[in-house]
Amino acid sequence: MATRREQAVRAAVEQRLLGPDQPVVGLLDVAGIRAAAAGLRAAFEEVVAPGTPILHAFAVKAAALVPVLRLLADEGLGCEVASPGELALARAAGVTPDRIVLDSPAKTAAELREALDLGIAVNADNPQELERLDALVGHRAAPPPPLGLRVNPQVGGGSIDAMSTATATSKFGVALQDPGARAWVLRAFAERPWLTRLHAHVGSQGCPLELMAAGIRAAYELAEEINEAVGRQQIDALDIGGGLPVNFASDEVTPGYREYAQLLRATVPGLLDGRYKLVTEFGRSLLAKSGLVLARVEYAKSAGGRPIAVTHAGAQLATRTVFAPEAWPLRVLAYDAEGRPKAETGDGPVPQDIAGPCCFAGDLVARDRPLPELASGDLVALLDTGAYYFSNHFAYNSLPRPGIYGFDATSADVRFATVREPQTVDEIVAESGAQHALGLSRLR
Repeated sequence: MATRREQAVRAAVEQRLLGPDQPVVGLLDVAGIRAAAAGLRAAFEEVVAPGTPILHAFAVKAAALVPVLRLLADEGLGCEVASPGELALARAAGVTPDRIVLDSPAKTAAELREALDLGIAVNADNPQELERLDALVGHRAAPPPPLGLRVNPQVGGGSIDAMSTATATSKFGVALQDPGARAWVLRAFAERPWLTRLHAHVGSQGCPLELMAAGIRAAYELAEEINEAVGRQQIDALDIGGGLPVNFASDEVTPGYREYAQLLRATVPGLLDGRYKLVTEFGRSLLAKSGLVLARVEYAKSAGGRPIAVTHAGAQLATRTVFAPEAWPLRVLAYDAEGRPKAETGDGPVPQDIAGPCCFAGDLVARDRPLPELASGDLVALLDTGAYYFSNHFAYNSLPRPGIYGFDATSADVRFATVREPQTVDEIVAESGAQHALGLSRLR
């Protein structure tokens, strides 16, 4: 991983993917993505009964980029979508409806109708949404696609509240431990023979594997209870979500899919004995380690004795890192203008701030970080940014979305493929309502 990264940084400079006119780019390691997908498939194949159907549906929100979705589809993955836009991206990538799952706590009636018409699996979030499905299913002549219900096992949260979805008051799913909720779920399935799935997702970054497994066990036990109550295996599939945390402290991939799969086998053996189809929804863990943001240092200055490197990568890309640095720290590497690792001086690393281009004081991706002292024209790399940092742009100061490029560094010559072109100023202007420039002035 590290060797391919160093090759790609140098090649990106040599091939002029970035420079004075394009001072920030995103790079994706294609070999790393392929390896992560293969590792996911192998980990679950190792623990499930032979022949058990498994759909690994990539959480599109983690990298809403059509070429990425197509690459993952080529590696055997489907898509988990949570909006009409994400659904359109999955379809543009060639993902077939039978390999797409629609989640979201706020689906409109039109979204539900489209999913049923296309044959896309849906996980209903709440009783009102289930009533909408009642009406839609009742008017269909053909059997519906797989339909499920999301439940919140209320097993607790991890270290990042915003990433914990199985807390007592989470906005997601039917809260199983609330008074009367479990009995309502049993009735809901008994009254709807077409409801055949359960979905549970405990959280992601900051959630320990044991907490995640506890939530899945609660969903499995509920499925067993429902099937016993109705006298048949009405629930034939469990969607166990995703959420594997990512190690942002080093290149080590930990925890891994195999560790999680083995824990599920120990915690919920009945889940894997072949009676239930499985759906997973991993996102960050498939992409994070394979991406980096590479940005040019525009100026090097100091304030109060603190060196500050002003770069072109800040809150517009690393939004979570800037606003919640304790929860989302990023590693930073220093390179010279040619893309070679920056050498330290005789005094060793220098604590310095790595600032972004946004016009507010808190736009810092690293504070007091020991690095080789950076100068104008040098480069910084923000590591582990392959998920969420490339397709969740924060358009502060109307800063453009950078170009994204996948690379193959498995041979001596590094090859790049465009994932997304850099956004132009003209596109920013058009996106900001230029064609309606006189609209407000004409109002009287």
